Amino acid sequence: MIDDPILFGSAALGLLVLLIAIRMPIAYAMILVGGIGVMLVNGSALVLNQLKTLAYGQFSIYDLSVVPMFVLMGALASHAGMSTALFRAANAWLGRLPGGTAMAAIAGCAGFGAVCGSSLATASTMGKVALPELQRAGYDGALATGTLAAGGVLGILIPPSVVLILYAIIVEANVVTMFAAAMLPGLLAVLLFLGVVALYATLRPAAAPRGGALPAGELREASLGVLPVLAIFGIVLGGIYGGLYNPTPAAAVGVALVWLYGALRRRIGWAELGAALRETAGTAGMIYLILLGAELMKIFMSRIGLPQATADWILASGMAPMTVMLLLLAALIVLGCLMDSLSMILLVIPFFWPVLTELNGGLYTGPEGAFGMSTEELKIWFGILALIVVELGLITPPVGMNVFVISSLAPGVPMGRTFRGVLPFFGAELLRVAILLALPGLTLWLPRLLAG
Repeated sequence: MIDDPILFGSAALGLLVLLIAIRMPIAYAMILVGGIGVMLVNGSALVLNQLKTLAYGQFSIYDLSVVPMFVLMGALASHAGMSTALFRAANAWLGRLPGGTAMAAIAGCAGFGAVCGSSLATASTMGKVALPELQRAGYDGALATGTLAAGGVLGILIPPSVVLILYAIIVEANVVTMFAAAMLPGLLAVLLFLGVVALYATLRPAAAPRGGALPAGELREASLGVLPVLAIFGIVLGGIYGGLYNPTPAAAVGVALVWLYGALRRRIGWAELGAALRETAGTAGMIYLILLGAELMKIFMSRIGLPQATADWILASGMAPMTVMLLLLAALIVLGCLMDSLSMILLVIPFFWPVLTELNGGLYTGPEGAFGMSTEELKIWFGILALIVVELGLITPPVGMNVFVISSLAPGVPMGRTFRGVLPFFGAELLRVAILLALPGLTLWLPRLLAG
């Protein structure tokens, strides 16, 4: 055992951050640091034995098969033109309000995120659809780009979400339960974002002009056009919650329905299907490689005893459980500025979760832990909070990947203005975290109802 696991582990994590900072792919960085770490602690033979069986053990998990299916569903949705139908319908109903086109962009991002499950894909796809409309309507550049960059973060939480699935696999939570837990916090984000736009339009009317009401025929046509998208969403999630199928068959059903939708609209042919399959293969391969690296890091940290040592130190320090939770969430926000959300969940959660588990049981040994809930409910509550703050990194300098994506679509708007445009939404997200911290029942109500 290492004499000072906290110092040794911290040095290893520092090296990992350094490798990421110099642009080494995070999967390779984790494999390198984790492999060398295990080698230093237990010798090279253990590393070779682990690599012989680790990849198969990780990738043959049945629950993981849902990941490429939902990735393919999102890729096909991008080609099928679903984003256009969603935005057009939302704009038909909301465009007449002050800031209505920006509100429609938020609603479109939420709807497309529910089908796609990827924040970057949501920001990119909805940006291409909604940004020209926002510019044509005379919206301020900061509000237009900030709205779309922030709207993209809705993709990580509103089910189905690939990152949410991976979190559930890491902490051994039920995927359906995590989907249920994400529903109300996801809807809360949409409401808060709509409130931000409404406040912006009230304070600066010229920056968020009101659109005109559409004729009844156009309104009806736009509304009917979005019904197939809503039906697909309802069939996939409704089937899961109704017990008709588990997430993997649900994802397969979703892929078939999205492909059929795109084919009937003549948006998906053989070329588009091939492009979607190639995109899925690349994304799924990246996810699996990151999973392998994260598992090596997890083994390394367990071998040196860093999670246990950290938990013991926290228990000995006498810090209140909520203080520890706030510190962990703050650390996730900072790390979110340095790496993407998927990599961070896979890297950090295996380290953070044992600390919270030990803390929950170490201060109270009854049926409910130090946070006033069982370990099963704690993993659900913490997972939703963690995913929210992790996604804040997509709109936070210096990385802010969503901001970079939207800025590439709006060359006439300086990136600094886009970052200023997302600040109100960043504040709304912090408010959402505060609400969920103060009222855990918002996260746990639906899972308790389904379990009831």
